[in-house]
Amino acid sequence: MSNWLTLVVTLVIQAMVSMALLTLPVMAPVVAQDMQVSPALVGLYVSMTYAGAMLASLMGGAMVNRLGAIRVSQWGLLLCAAGLLLCAVPWFPAMGLGAVLIGLGYGPITPASSHILARTTPKHQMSLVFSLKQTGVPLGSLLAGAIVPSMLLALSWHSSLAAVAAVCVLCAALSQPLRAGLDQDRQPDLQMRWGSWVTPIRMVLAHRTLTTMAACSFMFSMVQLSLTTYLVTFLHDDLAYGLVAAGLALSATQLGGMGGRIAWGYVADRWLGAQRMLLLLASLMTVGALASATLTVETPHAVVIAILVTFGASAIGWNGVYLAEVARRAPEGMASVATGGTLAFTFSGVVIGPPIFGALSTLFGTYRAGFLGLMVVACLCGLLLYGSQRKIRVIAA
Repeated sequence: MSNWLTLVVTLVIQAMVSMALLTLPVMAPVVAQDMQVSPALVGLYVSMTYAGAMLASLMGGAMVNRLGAIRVSQWGLLLCAAGLLLCAVPWFPAMGLGAVLIGLGYGPITPASSHILARTTPKHQMSLVFSLKQTGVPLGSLLAGAIVPSMLLALSWHSSLAAVAAVCVLCAALSQPLRAGLDQDRQPDLQMRWGSWVTPIRMVLAHRTLTTMAACSFMFSMVQLSLTTYLVTFLHDDLAYGLVAAGLALSATQLGGMGGRIAWGYVADRWLGAQRMLLLLASLMTVGALASATLTVETPHAVVIAILVTFGASAIGWNGVYLAEVARRAPEGMASVATGGTLAFTFSGVVIGPPIFGALSTLFGTYRAGFLGLMVVACLCGLLLYGSQRKIRVIAA
């Protein structure tokens, strides 16, 4: 199968699970009002989803080796569908379980796609191809921001969640014909051991570059998910945007992230390299978070969108460069295991990032405090990358 066709397949699957994960945060103001709770609790939902994703990503490499990347992706889509249906039940225990199931479905998708793309992509195109595939994350979020608020005008939030779940099931069914061609390297007799949970972490900690990428992704993910989780609520509550307008602003931010992923991957391959590209992105995130904290009700709409698109290009656009560097530096044939190991750190950042953002915003009575917190995190990541590159230059000298 052509490497570009595999790119399309993995991109569509990634987009669908990303839309599934962001559907509830997009409708958070409506759900919170119906259930008479604070919309800031959406941060807890995101933490629970990514706690499940972190566990699933650690087993992702072993599951891909045994079942095949497409089969693992199908199970991921079905788990997301089941989680969405549970989240449609207006009862906190059911919604909590639904969040965990969505995370368990979301977690193995990236190791599975990395396994496929690492086999089919030439080394000199890896940053670009992985960045193109990772546009599935902002694409899914863009679809959630553009479609879900409009669905809420015609359907209840419960029915809207069920509709997205149905599309996940359909996507899993449509991918079945591809399994014979893409899962040929599966090892059905491979034993799943408890050590499989630890192996990816050990691999990451044993390689300096992988450790740096893991730490970097931990902080970047805090910025990314806090932005995408709270943007609609921030615009609605602090800037008096309507829900549809806030959803479209989220879509514009995700569009910036899609463009950024492609552009950054090309620039990293051709000129800067992965770590210098990530250092530049950390700087852009710092500026974007600070600019977002200065927005007010009086800020012109065009200025708000321009800031958010630029912020999104960096905060949402870093993943492809990072994943390509992980796959490039992983031992031969171990891309899915190394990816699962670094993603455990990535998802750890997501688990703690949105709740901290929500806690800061609640403490100070404005979401601007949360954005200032993101500025500090992005700045710390930039310092880490700068220090890492200085060490490399000293060793080389």
